[in-house]
Amino acid sequence: MTPEPRGGVYKEIGVVEFIRKYGYPDKNGKPDRLNFGGIHKFGERQKSTGLMLTLSGYDAEKGKIKDASGGIALLTSKDKVAALWDFSGLITHWNKKHAQAVYIPSMKENKPELKYSYGNVVRLCKGTDFLRLLKAIANGSVYYDPGIKLENISTKPKAKKRSQFRIHSKNIPSLYESTREKNLLE
Repeated sequence: MTPEPRGGVYKEIGVVEFIRKYGYPDKNGKPDRLNFGGIHKFGERQKSTGLMLTLSGYDAEKGKIKDASGGIALLTSKDKVAALWDFSGLITHWNKKHAQAVYIPSMKENKPELKYSYGNVVRLCKGTDFLRLLKAIANGSVYYDPGIKLENISTKPKAKKRSQFRIHSKNIPSLYESTREKNLLE
């Protein structure tokens, strides 16, 4: 799932200034570049960004939304909302795009050239709801893994946005009422 934040500092000051504030120098030594990345898991402070993924307005023990104006948030150490994905926007996005889904395994190779290959056993999933997603975030199965960067920071800054929530393949069934595999070669 790849929605951009609709609130917090990210929305207030824009992606360029957000990266300047919470990003870090490229770890591979690329000059004139800041990154904002790394796995952000629920309730854990991420080392490179200093932010923590939280669920504002969600009661993890009861598995219920207690405040509909809440959302998925990245918080600073002083509990300032750095980025927010509000529940209302996410519910529509989640239910529309994930009510029925097909997951296709893939592999990426970089050498000698960039090449992708896809598996023939796909996973067919149906019957989800937004609370399943929130539960998976709270238990650490779904995590935020952005790949946001700012290049040419000293001259003409150019940002690339890529907010992404991910799940390991083995945890996909937790998001759905039913999941089955189908071999497309049979």
